[in-house]
Amino acid sequence: MSDFDSYTAIIALTAFFVDMMIGDPRSKFHPVVLMGNLISLLERFLYNADDSDKTKLIKGGLLTSIVIAVSYIIGLGIANLYEVIDLKAIGILIEALVLSFMISPRSLAEAGQELHHLLIIGDIEEARRKVGWIVGRDTDKLDESEIVRATVETVAENTVDGIISPLFFFMIGGLPLAIAYRAANTMDSMIGYKNDKYIYFGRTAARLDDVMNYIPARLTALLFIASATILRLDYKNAIAMMKRDAKNHPSPNGGYAEATVAGALNIRLGGYNSYFGKMSFREYMGDPVEVLAPQHIMLTIKMMYTATILFLIVNCIF
Repeated sequence: MSDFDSYTAIIALTAFFVDMMIGDPRSKFHPVVLMGNLISLLERFLYNADDSDKTKLIKGGLLTSIVIAVSYIIGLGIANLYEVIDLKAIGILIEALVLSFMISPRSLAEAGQELHHLLIIGDIEEARRKVGWIVGRDTDKLDESEIVRATVETVAENTVDGIISPLFFFMIGGLPLAIAYRAANTMDSMIGYKNDKYIYFGRTAARLDDVMNYIPARLTALLFIASATILRLDYKNAIAMMKRDAKNHPSPNGGYAEATVAGALNIRLGGYNSYFGKMSFREYMGDPVEVLAPQHIMLTIKMMYTATILFLIVNCIF
């Protein structure tokens, strides 16, 4: 293993442990919040509703390029900080701290655990309110099974963009590429919508996010299959559902995590969702062998943690 590989493995492991200890602190100085502020600032300058579709596409591409470039350069500066202070150990700790802000296993687990607890004690109203914090659909009329579905889908899909993708890009390109990935993902969540406002302006950001998540999404599916094997879940069905259903997801990447988890747990994800009072259907992932219940949230969290640890172990070995 080269020095670069050794350092990246140490930094990634340290970042994971830092996240486990302190989570994702809510602060206006959080790197992702600062990314969001930059995106909003550039949008105010560049977006004009009266522009032609072509102009919106060009301006959206410019916004995307600026945000990625700024994020990468900042990451490069942080990664080279130890050379300035001439203390490699301190530089590694700083990189690990910044990387811990790029991943979110603890906050993802805590959100799921809280919803599990609320459902167990029967507080459906509060569960509806809290699940609305992590999904974009209407939640005021969801029953227990639909709250479970929304939570499982969120934990499964966010294992890709909230954990495996940033770690993957860190492993192949260091902190600058991990931060650039998080910037791309943040842009997608802010402007990557297929509505009248962003269909052209946010298209570059959305496509970039799709491209960057292509390999990590499929890698996450494999990690989930391995996790299902370790946790004695239905790994054979996880493989079968990934092959059958992943391609049916509206996202080119989202189905790989969801279909695999659905197969492992013998549940069905997808279905009808309401957005601002308008119903839409998303293709089913998996078969409803088991009725969706709170324990499926905890099993998904276990799969998420197992997949993360497996990814870190593999990178430490190789």
